[in-house]
Amino acid sequence: MAQVTVRQTGSPIRRKKDQRATLVGLGLNRIGRTSILEDTPSVRGMIAKVHHLVEVVS
Repeated sequence: MAQVTVRQTGSPIRRKKDQRATLVGLGLNRIGRTSILEDTPSVRGMIAKVHHLVEVVS
């Protein structure tokens, strides 16, 4: 299955708890960290929820 690489670019400080939990669910917790995930609709939804805090590398 296809994979997607996500990098955290924004801080979760002063964000809602659900956005912080979404970052943890994506395997991110610090700016600059990357995570390689399966490209599924649920992961794409999580990325869309915190699109202002992450970038899709590939």
